[in-house]
Amino acid sequence: MVLEFSQITILAIIQGLTEFLPISSSAHLILPSLVFGWTDQGLTFDVAVHFGTLLAVVSYFWLDIRRLSLAWLKNISGEPGDEDSQLAWLLILSTLPAGMAGIMLNDLIEDSARSIPIIASTSLVFAVLLYWSDRRGLKVRELSELNWQHALAIGFAQVLALIPGTSRSGITMTAALLCHLNREAAARFSFLMAVPIIFFSGLMRSLEFTSAEGQVLQLPTLFYATVLSALVAFGCVHYFLQLIDKIGFTPFVIYRIMLGLVLLTLYLFS
Repeated sequence: MVLEFSQITILAIIQGLTEFLPISSSAHLILPSLVFGWTDQGLTFDVAVHFGTLLAVVSYFWLDIRRLSLAWLKNISGEPGDEDSQLAWLLILSTLPAGMAGIMLNDLIEDSARSIPIIASTSLVFAVLLYWSDRRGLKVRELSELNWQHALAIGFAQVLALIPGTSRSGITMTAALLCHLNREAAARFSFLMAVPIIFFSGLMRSLEFTSAEGQVLQLPTLFYATVLSALVAFGCVHYFLQLIDKIGFTPFVIYRIMLGLVLLTLYLFS
């Protein structure tokens, strides 16, 4: 498979934008093939742009990740816990359900759930759920007030993101809002949860290289796609956190509904 420069650019930008916004990356990555008739971009490209988004979130939250990691290491070495070590434990706990489900159900999801009707339907259903949680949630809790029940609930919600069109960031923010976190805290926790999930997801896909064929993208192409997706994702995270308290989730809900309707229309009339 050979990708043109314009295709590489568009796909890398799509990945960078949609990985962290609550609008579903899988729903968007299927659009180019529907609208332009593009062939699948391939496993190598997918791993490269996912690595780019991982670089973005790690770079943006580097100080937080470093602080939480040090606090966690001190805690397991016998020192008393504090707010940072508690948050680190909660992030680990919240990652476990999706991690185990991903290992057990990945092949099933890949084979049976990656279809336009499913992606369109989940985009619509979880858009409504996001809107409801944003309206119903009290939005009074900070990250320091998160407990293990909240973390586990958000973690189990993240399992639903295995279904294409759900949006990992969307469903975790939805669950966090239902746990009464404020919007910024919900987004921040969702982004921090993304670090281990994207890392292990990319690792699993990398292991598929041994059985994949036709992955012939050149190193400069992969480097360009990785850097572009990282830059776009970094800006996306930054401005999302800056604006979410002001604009709320309604614009993303409206966008998701429109996207779901567009996908259904294209499917029905293609």
